[in-house]
Amino acid sequence: MHDFKLKNNTLYCEQVPLERIAAAVGTPVFVYSRKTLLDHLRKLQRAFAPVDALICYSMKANSNLSICRLLTQAGAGVDIVSGGELYRAKKAGVPGEKIVYASVGKTMEEIEEALAAGIAFFNVESKPELELIDAVAGRLKKCPAAAIRVNPDVDAHTHHYITTAKKQNKFGIDFDAAEEIFLRTAPRLRHVRLCGIHVHIGSQIEHVTPFVEALKKTAAFIARLNGRGAAITHLNIGGGLGIIYHREKPQTADAYARVILPILRKTGLRIIMEPGRFIAGNAGVLLTKVLYVKDTAAKRFVIVDAAMNDLIRPSFYGAYHDLVVMPAARGGRRRAADVVGPVCESGDFLAKDRLLPAGVRQGNVIAVLSAGAYGFSMSSNYNSRRRAAEVLVSGDRYRVIRKRETYQDLVRNDVIGES
Repeated sequence: MHDFKLKNNTLYCEQVPLERIAAAVGTPVFVYSRKTLLDHLRKLQRAFAPVDALICYSMKANSNLSICRLLTQAGAGVDIVSGGELYRAKKAGVPGEKIVYASVGKTMEEIEEALAAGIAFFNVESKPELELIDAVAGRLKKCPAAAIRVNPDVDAHTHHYITTAKKQNKFGIDFDAAEEIFLRTAPRLRHVRLCGIHVHIGSQIEHVTPFVEALKKTAAFIARLNGRGAAITHLNIGGGLGIIYHREKPQTADAYARVILPILRKTGLRIIMEPGRFIAGNAGVLLTKVLYVKDTAAKRFVIVDAAMNDLIRPSFYGAYHDLVVMPAARGGRRRAADVVGPVCESGDFLAKDRLLPAGVRQGNVIAVLSAGAYGFSMSSNYNSRRRAAEVLVSGDRYRVIRKRETYQDLVRNDVIGES
């Protein structure tokens, strides 16, 4: 669960009323609960303690430096997918031996930077990528560890944009091709240790069955490979655990662990995990202010100062986020409305046909719940809008962990040439 609770008709983050933050910092603003972030990490740490798993927080969910440092100081590593995330990880103080590097398209420059940082593992997505890592490592006199990401052709029963383990997806390598790499390609590589398997089947997965299917296939594959002379020592099981946005009933960390720990123990391998949304998703909200209420012959529009550039999930995935209007009057008449932003796109909305208090008015603050993952990290400057501020709450105190952008920030890298 999370630490956002209604008290006296207003929503609190831990012990701080969110309306106070909106008034002091302005809107739009993302607000995160320190306690929720740590609680969710600790749930995984406890559940997977029997296999001493290295839990590498998936930075793409939310890469704010304060959040990454908080989780790292609590024992987590990080999962990165770009040179920029590697730079952030180093700035946050993450040790190289707790960094794993995914991505289907690592550049030579990114590989060089990762080798210099002494990362724990490359998660390799293709044979040419493995060969490039070997060549670059040889030139730099390094010998990194690598894991092949396998594609087990398992349907995760999630949104098609965030499923990653069907044969039609760009991710991973099928078992036959992976076996060829381990038994034929790896022995001739001199500057990379191919000693891991990585399997990640998607995101926001509510049921354990797809995980079990994927891990059983992968465990059998590893046993066959090691029986033929491979030296696989690590299994990275990815992330993908779902959270509650509205009425979902995802599995808990304990329930998930109870089912898959027997499979993991049987492999005898060191285990790595890459949760992101599970840790950060319910730990954050987006606060936005009502600018206008517009009634037309067709419907009501509640126009707010946050937009699709701040939270793209509703427009991109058709995602549902619960809303809380503050002051949050209990009961009373409600009326359907679209909650929309100022961006010049018909796809700019945070909610469609949502039942809101009929008396919602200019100046009300609306909290968009469960916006801690893939909220700010997917935001943009579309329509030359400044990206939001970010705030971290701890008990009865809060601090800004990312300043709101200025107009100068929008043009900082522009160059005006001769006309």
